[in-house]
Amino acid sequence: MSQEVGNIKPGYPLFLQDEYKETLSNKQKMFEERVPSEKIEEIFEWTTTEAYKEINFARQALTVNPAKACQPLGAVLCALGFEKTLPYVHGSQGCVAYFRTYFNRHFKEPIACVSDSMTEDAAVFGGQKNMSAGLENARALYKPEMIAVSTTCMAEVIGDDLNAFIGNARRDGAVPDDFPVPFAHTPSFVGSHTTGWDNMFEGIQRYFTLNHMEDKEVGSNGRINIVPGFETYLGNYRVIRRMMAEMGVNCTMLCDPSNVLDTPADGTFRMYDGGTTIEEMKDAPNAFDTLFLQPWQSVKSQKFTKTVWKHQVSDIAIPMGLTATDELLMKVSELTGVPIPDSLTRERGVLVDMMTDSHSWLHGKKFGLYGDADFVLGMTRFLLELGAEPTQILCHHANKRWKKAVEQILAESPYGQNSEVHIGKDLWHFRSLMFTNKPDFMIGNSYGKFIQRDTLHKGKEHEVPLIRIGFPIFDRHHMHRDTTLGYEGAMYMLKTLVNAVLERLDEETRDMGITDYNYDLVR
Repeated sequence: MSQEVGNIKPGYPLFLQDEYKETLSNKQKMFEERVPSEKIEEIFEWTTTEAYKEINFARQALTVNPAKACQPLGAVLCALGFEKTLPYVHGSQGCVAYFRTYFNRHFKEPIACVSDSMTEDAAVFGGQKNMSAGLENARALYKPEMIAVSTTCMAEVIGDDLNAFIGNARRDGAVPDDFPVPFAHTPSFVGSHTTGWDNMFEGIQRYFTLNHMEDKEVGSNGRINIVPGFETYLGNYRVIRRMMAEMGVNCTMLCDPSNVLDTPADGTFRMYDGGTTIEEMKDAPNAFDTLFLQPWQSVKSQKFTKTVWKHQVSDIAIPMGLTATDELLMKVSELTGVPIPDSLTRERGVLVDMMTDSHSWLHGKKFGLYGDADFVLGMTRFLLELGAEPTQILCHHANKRWKKAVEQILAESPYGQNSEVHIGKDLWHFRSLMFTNKPDFMIGNSYGKFIQRDTLHKGKEHEVPLIRIGFPIFDRHHMHRDTTLGYEGAMYMLKTLVNAVLERLDEETRDMGITDYNYDLVR
């Protein structure tokens, strides 16, 4: 099975060639113990029914395709947002390979992250040796100015104490006393990637400010802190900075990985690039206030900011869509006394004009929606603003308070009266919903493509197309450079949604002499 140099084929259509078909057929016959196709179809059809959905939603001890990742993944992203900081995972090499690969596939960038390679002996006797040697080697090889340590399942199950281990490593001379090593316990078997981000951020806050508050005064530096949370749209960092700059407001972005995750190909490798500096974090308690753009996912960080920094932590929602962006800008104006400039007022007006232009195509369209808590809440509000109906809303890692908050938002809109909100459910639950209460589209990350393919397998009339907004996006390129926040982000999402509707309309009306009755070019 060789390719010709002059005719190199990618995976598709390469595997349509006869020799590959034969290989696949032999694999199925000889190794898979494959059941008859008729039985597969029978089971498939059963899993699309209302009766199966009831069984599916009754399960308790099994998760199938969770709509979340694990805590250390979030901790790694948080660490990448600080200047010359190396994420360090106290655990096995396999775990870190997963985190790096996950971000590689989303950002299409190399990801700096190390582990201390815990193996079976460490699982029995503890990982102190690994920690000491790992910190010493990582500092010598990669020359960071800070190492941010998180944990994996193995370290948490055996009860490794990061504070003690890092202290012992300092005592043994593996790392100098004045070298920053903030840490967070991030057990993978509870919480999610957003919990891990929150834990790591709080660990960095704690390291640099907990015992250094004697000379701090709220408002003395004339700045506002903005905490983005687990944010993977790199354009969102830019758009928030731009809006603050247009207002003339000095802000500090506490955690900003946008440069290191988007480095240029100019012949120079940048293991570290940009990010929040240590001095900015030390100075953060002197700001007027700290605004958390993902408040539902920043529980520990908000508590620390309120109790230690004595900040108000003004109540805002993730600034997705029209109203939530209004609320953010008005809150910043209130805190600083700076008026909202004409440039942002004009930008808002352009968004309203776009919403008016497209409302007739989005009005009444039904959407299934899944993802992280703040993203899902923000997208729900925006869909309602557009006159669309978010009929099935799912967040695996959200709590009951979040569910009540989303249900309240839905209750206040005529377009939210037929919506269902699901927490603690996974994408196999979501698949059932796509069959039994079919929406026009679903919105979520790349994993939804398998649900779309299943719905199509049942028949074209059952297909639920996926609109890719969220994290991770593996099967499309450069979408992570877009923005979903602010008026600009709302424009991008509006364009994405309405053009998906129009593309679907074209797809359904292209049979010559049967459905192509309009021949319309203007919509």
